Amino acid sequence: MKMKIFLSRPTCIIIIYVICLIAIPRVFSSSPALSLPEHFLRCLDTQPADHGSPNSRTTVIPTNSSFSTNLMNGVRNLRFASPTTRKPEAIVAAVTETHIRATISCCKLLNLELRIRSGGHDYEGFSYTSPVPFVILDMFNFNEIDINMTDETVWVQAGASLGELYYNIASKSKVHAFPAGVCPKVGAGGHFSGGGFGNLMRKHGLSIDHIIDAQIMDANGKVYRDRRSMGEDVFWAIRGGGGGSYGVILSWKIKLIRVPEKVTVFKLERTVREGAVDLVWKWQQVAPVIDRDLFIRLEIKPINRKLSKGKTIKVSFIGMFLGLPERLLNITKQSFPELHLTKSDCTVKKWIESTVFWANYPEKGPIQLLLKRISTNEYYWKRTSDFVQTPISKQGLATIFQTMIDHSPLPRRVWMQWNPWGGKMAEIPADATPFVHRGGNIFMIEHFMNWYRPGDELEEKFLAIARSFREAMAPFVSKNPREAFFNYRDVDIGITTPGYNATYEGARVYGDKYFKGNYLRLVKVKARFDRTNFFRSQQGIPVLA
Repeated sequence: MKMKIFLSRPTCIIIIYVICLIAIPRVFSSSPALSLPEHFLRCLDTQPADHGSPNSRTTVIPTNSSFSTNLMNGVRNLRFASPTTRKPEAIVAAVTETHIRATISCCKLLNLELRIRSGGHDYEGFSYTSPVPFVILDMFNFNEIDINMTDETVWVQAGASLGELYYNIASKSKVHAFPAGVCPKVGAGGHFSGGGFGNLMRKHGLSIDHIIDAQIMDANGKVYRDRRSMGEDVFWAIRGGGGGSYGVILSWKIKLIRVPEKVTVFKLERTVREGAVDLVWKWQQVAPVIDRDLFIRLEIKPINRKLSKGKTIKVSFIGMFLGLPERLLNITKQSFPELHLTKSDCTVKKWIESTVFWANYPEKGPIQLLLKRISTNEYYWKRTSDFVQTPISKQGLATIFQTMIDHSPLPRRVWMQWNPWGGKMAEIPADATPFVHRGGNIFMIEHFMNWYRPGDELEEKFLAIARSFREAMAPFVSKNPREAFFNYRDVDIGITTPGYNATYEGARVYGDKYFKGNYLRLVKVKARFDRTNFFRSQQGIPVLA
């Protein structure tokens, strides 16, 4: 007579856990002298693999001769390339979903954090640094772009760059585009999941406003092929709340927008002596409400005076107009005559050629420059962001300009870009996506500080200058909270402790600034979709409890 044994579910879970504890050492303890990176490689090859493609074949560890090259290919900020910066235990350049799944499994087994890198600025290096042992999952090879001109949609994988996307769109149509950033090397994965703003946003909104579907892999290796399977709450969260807090974004489905066959760009420069203060004051009144076909960015920089000692401020008015110069000039003469824009200031281009102009590539540079992925001239920098909701007075502008001069030990300098809001941005509700900075904002500021030599003392000096200048800007920007753009990460506004114990209250120090009223909803989605907080970072979305 056979005896049947029935076990309760908690008992079964305990037994399975004990079996795992016994089994895992058998996998990794046969060679106790192996390093952690070597254990990781061995673990990869114990996971299910694609036929003829061992998981470890996609991976390099610090002892590989190509490790440094693979690491540095994705490092944009040399602050995080110093000898003292913790390096990853391995870099996995995944080619298939199987490679990603195996990477997740082995990070869990070996208690390694996972950093997902799709290419981009990554201002604080979160995609390739960590205070604890970690692995980089590089999405570089996930760069397929599938365009369907019949329904004007595109499936773009997370590792494709914006330049590759723009180039492929232009190869199919002269009158289609996509509203996203002006930096071609940025990867779609992180750019879209953080919002994705660019020079078409006053007309068409952000990238996330045109994302209609997505694919994502969760912490258990399960792939959700569309928004219905992942749930509308998850689909909402990853469009502006940062996909890396929820899973590995595999691809996005986007809806193309239509643009004129010809567009107009311009760049005018004015110093304080040439009326820059009055022009910037007027720009604040005009830029957010002018015809939404027109986007005028400001670049505000300290420069040396040519004819006398000392410094002054130069303001560049950089314009993108969805149309021809004749209509543009009619608009500016009516709404912004002080700019004195003339036809000779204007250049007519195809939309795809305008992306080369906005990327600051050579004026006659071929559009193939958009396909360039690897940077060779990176340096050291700090970036921060602010939102402005009330126009700054002329006296306030004069104060800001003088403060910039005082904080700029030339040839190094603090400088800013001011990007106008309004138009479509003011029409989309703040809770339509996690990107909360919609109506009520008149422009966004990006703060810059660059330097070009290594050294801890030099770094601290310039970081102190950048922080001091940002503090001086506090009276002129949003308050309670002082809002910040999630894709322009800034550790100075707060971080959580490493590991699994990030709390809702602890993360509010940055969560409220990035997401305001949308923060709690993001946390609730996280609690359902990644309840163990496997996908985490110093500024990630925590689980609720």
